[in-house]
Amino acid sequence: MSIVITGATGNLGRHVVEQLLEKVPAEQVTAVVRNAEKASDLAERGVRIAVADYNAPETFDGLFTAGDKVLLISGNEFDKGRVGQHRVVIDAAKAAGVALLAYTSAPGPLTAALADDHRGTEEALLGSGVPYALLRNGWYHENYTENLAPVLEHDAVLAAAGEGRISSASRADYAAAAVAVLTGEGHENKTYELGGDEAWSFAEYAAELSRQTGKEIVYNPVTVEALTGILAGAGVPAPVAAVLAGVDASIEKGELVVDSGDLSRLAGRPTTPLAEAVAAALKG
Repeated sequence: MSIVITGATGNLGRHVVEQLLEKVPAEQVTAVVRNAEKASDLAERGVRIAVADYNAPETFDGLFTAGDKVLLISGNEFDKGRVGQHRVVIDAAKAAGVALLAYTSAPGPLTAALADDHRGTEEALLGSGVPYALLRNGWYHENYTENLAPVLEHDAVLAAAGEGRISSASRADYAAAAVAVLTGEGHENKTYELGGDEAWSFAEYAAELSRQTGKEIVYNPVTVEALTGILAGAGVPAPVAAVLAGVDASIEKGELVVDSGDLSRLAGRPTTPLAEAVAAALKG
């Protein structure tokens, strides 16, 4: 029996593998990657490396074995039909008879276009009959803290979210929940709504940045249309810019507030405060 992680060298996947290695022997962990070189450090530590690509279904033939627990980390190729990509993994998992397939989805209330692929994947997974766990991940702190350069350059936080609030958490927090599900018992056919313990607004985010930098950083609310144009002007492909701006519209409606407590409960600790993530980003 293996614990298998797809997208294992991605931002979230690396956190999951690192935390798994604290709990189980390396030989029980399989990292599924597209480029073996990127996982050479994991191979050196005894992790089994499997090279496979969502876009080449045959690469998943025989990758899973009966009794495996699998984490399907959603792909980021928005233009390649993510539901079809994810279905490749679901079909291979079903054929092998895996014990559990956990999927990193999106919050249940999210109506933004970003959620469409996640809902489609959830339907495929539930229809497959494979024992599942839906990890409906909220937003990551890093979505903001990794893009501080323009904020610090212009002393302004730009968003189309009005006074909406977000229950974000760190990637390490979401990884901890995934690891708990993959190494624990009784998670079959469960849905977890995951988000940070404390919701925040963009005005509060700007205030926190001001506090930690000693600069006056303001929140400039803009329209969804304006944000789409700004992102496109910064080189983001137009369809992706529209999807990202659409998420802000959902934030304004309160769709990224998660108050289930599932994340801290699964992680076994409080989630990482936004202020801590900001401090780490400013140091980095």
